[in-house]
Amino acid sequence: MKKVLKNVSFVILLLKMCFIFGQESGTQKRIVIDVGHGGKDAGAIGINGIQEKDVVMSIANEILRLNNDLEKPLDIYLTRYSDTLISLSDRTKLSKVLKADLFVSLHCNHSDNPDARGIEVYASKKQAEYSIESVFVGYQIEKTLCKEIGYESRGVKFANFQVLRETVDVCTSVLIELGFLSNKDEGKYISNSNNIQLIATAILLSIQN
Repeated sequence: MKKVLKNVSFVILLLKMCFIFGQESGTQKRIVIDVGHGGKDAGAIGINGIQEKDVVMSIANEILRLNNDLEKPLDIYLTRYSDTLISLSDRTKLSKVLKADLFVSLHCNHSDNPDARGIEVYASKKQAEYSIESVFVGYQIEKTLCKEIGYESRGVKFANFQVLRETVDVCTSVLIELGFLSNKDEGKYISNSNNIQLIATAILLSIQN
């Protein structure tokens, strides 16, 4: 039986997020949100021609908007702010220059199997200073997205992606595959602006500590 993604109340999620952030004190974390693909690199193409680069840009912009509305916002930077192609090396260099505490790369999945569904969170296969922290944050993000949104979990996995390999020595780093654009249900869900808000809120909830 298909697992239905939740259309939970955005207001409830936002209030929860504001409460938790309100309990935080001291210096806020510096976070780099890597907005996957861009420019001539569309990434995955899903149902109705939806493009991965546009979906993750919408989510990243919503994360910024929600964060800026908080009383004590996190220190968040994006690797791109428009539809431009940034090299993988330049994306990772940003986390080094900014001395980031956390690097989160946003992506969407695609499969030849139209029934493939769920989220995947990746940490680097490389053993480095921030390997354990990266796995912990990966599980935290996975748990929050599954609980708040209703995503089916495909697990926290290890990969040799360049953006992870080149950041795990510098800071905690993860890559999120936010559902399958090739899946009719998930592609339709993530195309809705209200659901973009929910996903962005869940990500903020999961990276606050």
